[in-house]
Formats: sequence, C-alpha cells, structure tokens
Amino acid sequence: MLIDLSGRTALVTGSTQGIGAAIAAGLAAAGARVAVNGRSRASVEEALARLRASGGEFVAAPGDITTDEGARSVFEAVPRTDILVNSLGVFGPAKALEIEDDEWRRYFDTNVLTAVRMIRRYLPGMMERSWGRVQNIASDSAVAVPAEMIHYGMSKTALLAVSRGFAKEAAGTGVTVNSVIAGPTHTGGVEDFVYELVDRNLPWDEAQRSFMRTHRPQSLLQRLIEPEEIAHMVVYLSSPFASATTGGALRVDGGYVDSILP
Repeated sequence: MLIDLSGRTALVTGSTQGIGAAIAAGLAAAGARVAVNGRSRASVEEALARLRASGGEFVAAPGDITTDEGARSVFEAVPRTDILVNSLGVFGPAKALEIEDDEWRRYFDTNVLTAVRMIRRYLPGMMERSWGRVQNIASDSAVAVPAEMIHYGMSKTALLAVSRGFAKEAAGTGVTVNSVIAGPTHTGGVEDFVYELVDRNLPWDEAQRSFMRTHRPQSLLQRLIEPEEIAHMVVYLSSPFASATTGGALRVDGGYVDSILP
C-alpha cells in the first residue's frame, strides 16, 4: 500500500517528542507538510532540527494550546490544515483518593479540552472543502482504566466521546474523525513512569518486562509499543484509503483491551 499525502498539510499537537514526534515524522515521510507544535518556540525549533535531519517538510506552530491565546497563535501560524492530530497529553500515577480537584481539571483541560479547542478551529474549514482527517490519540486506559491513574483514564474516556460526537457533526461532508487507542508506548516519559513503579536499579529491558508483567499483564504483545507503530495507524487513517472509517476507535494497543469496543 503506497500512501501519498503530497499536497496535504497536517498539524500534530504535542509533537516535539514521543508519539507526537513519531506521527509528525510518519506524515512527512508520506509527503505531507507537517506543522510541529509545542509550548515554546525553543522546544519546537529543537524538534524541527531533529525531524528535518531525516527529510520531509516541516513548519513551526508553537503555542500552549491549553489556553485560548496559545491555540489562537497556532491557528494564526497554520490557518488551514487537511489533517489534524491531537496528540498532546499528560499522564502519571497517583493514588485515587489523593487526586485534588485542580489535578482532575488539569487532566481534563490538557487531554480533552485542547482537542476540542483545535477541532473547533479546523473542522469548519475541512467541512467546507469536503475533505479532512481528524484524529485524537486516546489510550487503552480509556476502556481499561488503571487503578494508579484513574484521572488519566477519565480524560481518555472523554476523548472517545469527543471523537464520536465530532464525527457525527461532520457526517456526510467527506471529513472523518477517529480515535487511535494507543497501548503502553515506549517514550522518554513512559520510561520515567515505569521507574516510578518498578525498581530503579533494574536495567531498562528488565524493568520494562517487570512493568508489563506486574502492571499490564493483559498485553498480548508483552512489550511496550514503539511510537512509530502508533504513527503507522495515524498515517493510514490520514490517507484516502481510510475514507470509510469514521467515528471509530482504532486499536494499536498490543491486544491489551480484552473486549470488543462498542
């Protein structure tokens, strides 16, 4: 399958590192012009230097999209996009009864409201042009809520509802809206998270196996997923080949979720 996104512009939020950066690289490799987003111009410029080293067309779209002002700055930098990937998110362990109100709000604002904010800006133009792709990076935690971070699970469950709702708003327009359910993924942030739950003296490979065995035993893959594996699904959903896939929750979770999604 040859995926050609030449002539398309994509915006990937939270794309200076991790899954977002892998998605940006994957879309660019398929020919898209990709806008890279991060909170600061410095972080975006550093990411652009890394991404451009492998080829592809990238532009800067700095801005803290947890605020209206930051989202407006991004929109001014990239006033039109054909592909919107909402990848920005925060996560971390916390005891359920010790999560304060402000932390619940922070997770909702960062993991859910940022996606809503960007979709509101870009979806109308996509619908007018009768073509567009919106993807929200969700998580297996949306349907298999982990005991150690229920606030994160809550936010990703809400994101599934956001995706389905906006897919209905775009019905019949040629624009698709989907969620990508990512399983436990190997990023720098996840390495830190793993070492919060297992012995920090363990070598990484052993620590990873211990984490999956103890905290994610449902995984059929029995390893962390690489960010590029998430990107492959995003690139496919961004292509004309996925024109009949909308309102869905596509799994790249290593067989983690032991149920059929509704």
